Order: sequence, then structure tokens, then C-alpha cells
Amino acid sequence: MSPTETFPSEPIEAVAARVRAGVLDPVLLVQQALGRAEQAADLNAVVHLDAEAAIAAARLVARDPHGALAGIPILVKEIIEVAGLPYRCGSTVFEDRIGQRDAEVVRRAAVEGAIVLGLTHSHEFAYGCTGTSNRVGPCRNPSDRSRIAGGSSAGSAAAVAAGIVSLALGTDTSGSVRLPAALCGVVGVKPTRGTLPLDGIFPLAASLDHVGVFTRSVTDAHYAVRVLAGVDASVPAEDVSALPTIAVVANLEAMECALEVRCAYDAVLAAVFTAGAPRLDVDLPGWSPMVNAVIDIQGPEAAAVHAELLAVRADDYQPDVRQKLRAAMEVPGWRYVKARAQAIAARADITRCLTGCDALVMPTVPIVAPGLDADEVQVRDLLLRNTRPASLTGHPAISIPIPAQGGMPVGLQVIAADNRRAFMVARWIEQLLRAGS
Repeated sequence: MSPTETFPSEPIEAVAARVRAGVLDPVLLVQQALGRAEQAADLNAVVHLDAEAAIAAARLVARDPHGALAGIPILVKEIIEVAGLPYRCGSTVFEDRIGQRDAEVVRRAAVEGAIVLGLTHSHEFAYGCTGTSNRVGPCRNPSDRSRIAGGSSAGSAAAVAAGIVSLALGTDTSGSVRLPAALCGVVGVKPTRGTLPLDGIFPLAASLDHVGVFTRSVTDAHYAVRVLAGVDASVPAEDVSALPTIAVVANLEAMECALEVRCAYDAVLAAVFTAGAPRLDVDLPGWSPMVNAVIDIQGPEAAAVHAELLAVRADDYQPDVRQKLRAAMEVPGWRYVKARAQAIAARADITRCLTGCDALVMPTVPIVAPGLDADEVQVRDLLLRNTRPASLTGHPAISIPIPAQGGMPVGLQVIAADNRRAFMVARWIEQLLRAGS
């Protein structure tokens, strides 16, 4: 393979097994990934490459190949601390800051043989859904460079979509993994809250923050989450033993979509239920209170993180982030307390909705990627409308790409009671779509 060839088409589990067997050179894998990153530099998905250290790490793996992720090149969202790499969080506020230690999720990846190539673009401090506000400018969508990649984990989604790596780490607070995954056409997973550790990750809103992954397939995502969660990945993942019962979210808020999204979504539902999966239609209770609760938790918690910095470095923040933080500081305490109570009630409500089915489905994002000139504040509520409920409740949620007309990616969101069922249903749908393609 030449230095810029695409990553092997096998699942990452199989690639790592070949590295451990000594038949695949991890140094070559890293060199190829670095070459692809350079070729895709116009996306602005990767904000820092550490080629020398990555190649050195690959040589160590080649001498002692071990671990469930042996030799797998990965990229890490820049709000996740990596020792020795810039820890800027996309902001000039931390222009000169260097990571002092690996975040726990990065440490776990390294223990399993993964090789960090560098850092991916984040909307500044992860407080934005477009991926346009960053010290180095916007991240671009691989399907159309004139459009956003989505945020805040813009670079991780774009890097996987562009084929730079097959696994990237991100974070999700209101939808920051699932949203860019849908807009870029890759798999994005927010597992159950607490599945992956937050140690060493710059917080946006601690009550809502999750660590998530981006991959090319549900199989890869499930494998990566299990490895990073400390589960024995040598035990085969459980397959669907019977047709899953799937509940279609019927709320008008979830179903008001752009034409290309609605057509893609309806086609997937037709395929799923033609295949024989039992169908339910479910109205999630209290949609508007759920969405408002996310806003009233995220804002004050983010304001608490940034209050002292903003007081002295306001001019160094991106304008949209500065505006949101100042607005968040005006949220009265009673609204925050009420929102925390609403989160508990919402989790119970959605858990009840899930008792009669294996998963809920709805479009991940109701529109395709807007242009780079879209006003983040104006499009924010629309982009995050369908991802916020699972952020509030902490249920696992997976966005998978679905066939769409018009050239821009569309995502289907799968929400379940636990990680096992979320992955089982998402993988079943993915396999169904691939068989029909």
C-alpha cells in the first residue's frame, strides 16, 4: 500500500488482530493516516498532527504488538487532554497551554495499542453546534466544503468521513457527537452516561457531558466503546436473535424535517418494517420541557466553568460563544433547579416509553448541513432539536448514516434503554440497509 492509501476495509477489530499477528505494520498504518490527513488539510478537521510521536509509538507497537486496538491510528477532539499536545479547546484563551497528562479515555486507548495522531477541531470550548467558531477557523464538511461539518465534535466526524482514520474520539453534551455524525455521514455514538470516563476532559456542562466515538460502522463503534469502557472485547458482541421491536417517535417536533431528510427517513422505515420488525408509534411526553431543561442546565453549568475567565478574557472568546455564555449567566437559579428535577422526570418518562420496544428511532437532525455562513445562534435549536432529549436523560443514542438523495448525508438516531440494545438495533438496521444497497 502506498503512504496515502485508504485504511483497510476490515473492521478495526480485524485490523488490530492482523497487527498483533505481525502481518500488518502499524508504522505503515500511521504513515498512511498522516498522508491522508495532509491531503485533507483543506477540511480543517485536524488542528494538530504529532507525526514524529505517532510514528515512534507505532514502532513500539510493532516491537510488542498487543491490545484490542493494536496499531489503530486515532484522532482526539481538542478538548480532551493528551500529554504533550496542545490543550487549547479551540480557543485563543488557552493559546499556549500544553496537556500535562492523558485523559483517562486516551490512556485506555493507548494501553490497548491505539496510536494518537493528533487533535481534531472543536467548536470553541465545545459550546456550539456548527463547528465554525475556532481559533483556526471553521471545519468543513467532506461532502461539500461550502457547508458545516456540525459541532461541536466537528473535526472528529469530518476526519472519519474523509477516511483519515477509522476511529476518533469526541464529546456530546446536547448532541455534539450525533449531530456532526449525521451531517458528515458516519456513525456517531453517545453511550449511556458514565460508560466512558470524563476525567481529563474540559467540561461544558458536567451534568450532561458524555464521551463518544465516531467510526465507519456500528460494529466498529460497538467494539471501540466496549474496549474503552474496559469490557472484554474478545467476547463476541450479541446479535439480534429475533426481529427488534422498533418505536417510531411520533412527536411533531421530531417529524418536521427538510424534504430530503424526510424522504430518506421514510425509506428506511419502509425497509425496516417490510423486513418484519414489529412497529410501535410513541409520543415522548413533555418534549418542550425536555428541550428547555437541557438549555437551562447546560447554560448555567457552562457559565460557572467560564465565569472567571470570561471576566478577564472576554475579547479572546469567539463572538457566538461569548454571547451564549453571557446569556447563560442571566438564567435564574430557580430555572436551573427546576431543570435538574425535569431531567429526572424525563429519564423516567423515556424509560417507560422504552419498556415495550427495543429502541426508539427518529431523524438525528431534521435538516442537512447548512452553509458555512449560517448563523450559529439562529440554527442551533433546529440542529439540536432531536438530539437534546437523550442528552438530558443519559440514554444511549446512536446516529447511523442512511441512504439519501441530493448528495448530502442524513442520519437516523437510535435510542435505547441500554448500550446493548442500542447497538443491537443500530447494527441490525445498518446490516439491513447494506443488504438492500
